[in-house]
Amino acid sequence: MKNFKKIPKTFISFLVASFLIWFLITFSKEYTTVITYAVNYKNIPQNKLLQETPINNIDITVKASGFKILRSKFKNKKIQLEASKLKRKGHSKFYFLTKSQVTKIQKQLLFGVELKEILQDTIYLNLGVLTSKRVAVKPNLEINYHVGYDLLNEIKISPDSIVISGPEAQVKKIDYLELSELKLNDVKSNFLEEVSVLKLNNNFKYSAQKITISGNVDKFTEGKLQIPFTTKNLPKNINLTTLSEKVEVIFVVALSNFSKISEASFKVECDYLISEKNNLGYLIPKVILEPVFIKSVKIIPKKIDFLIQK
Repeated sequence: MKNFKKIPKTFISFLVASFLIWFLITFSKEYTTVITYAVNYKNIPQNKLLQETPINNIDITVKASGFKILRSKFKNKKIQLEASKLKRKGHSKFYFLTKSQVTKIQKQLLFGVELKEILQDTIYLNLGVLTSKRVAVKPNLEINYHVGYDLLNEIKISPDSIVISGPEAQVKKIDYLELSELKLNDVKSNFLEEVSVLKLNNNFKYSAQKITISGNVDKFTEGKLQIPFTTKNLPKNINLTTLSEKVEVIFVVALSNFSKISEASFKVECDYLISEKNNLGYLIPKVILEPVFIKSVKIIPKKIDFLIQK
């Protein structure tokens, strides 16, 4: 095996000490350099709103010791830029000169860091007039009901519309707002759920952030009734005879409403004029009166044969 000479500890100590001395001397000197700072915009006029994201960094030439420069670069301090006094360049384009804020920016830098120059001499802001509008909310529903169960009435959305505020040019393009998805499976009882309004971007404010969606659910059953029918538009000189005087009405209704159904709940009518115009040898029965809470209804038979005696 080869023998390796051990490096004396005194030599290592000398190297470390030499580096520390060089580091202290080097970083104690003053330098002029460019540092990039993130920025925020404050005091934008209350009747205005940003329509586009402005620049989020500015480059500043500074003079300071190496230690101060190093600390400034690692601190990630955000510079606050005053946006209350703007000059107009176009319909929605405004600007301000950074040289007018040198004193305010200097106060935000680390002590010992001297601001020499701001490389961006002009900063532009695209501002729109703040306006409001009421728009509908659009639910995103996927609801599966247990076999034999269904909605008793329409799903309720509360509120069904909200007020949005934002830049006029953007607000007028919006007709509705979408809601987060609501998924329910094997539903067999009333439900009440809260969903979120899907925000468009940070330029808008919303009168409500959450929307309630609810529904009344019941078990449904099928019922049958024999209902007499009438015939309209029958000429006086025609004696019409049908093979039956009643039709069977089959309906689907919630169990809670089943007891409210009777023969008087339905009215069935045939129009002789339709049969005559289409040269039909039968009448077509139609339900012209039914309860509002009926889910579905059908008639058997769909055609009623008749005989005419003049």
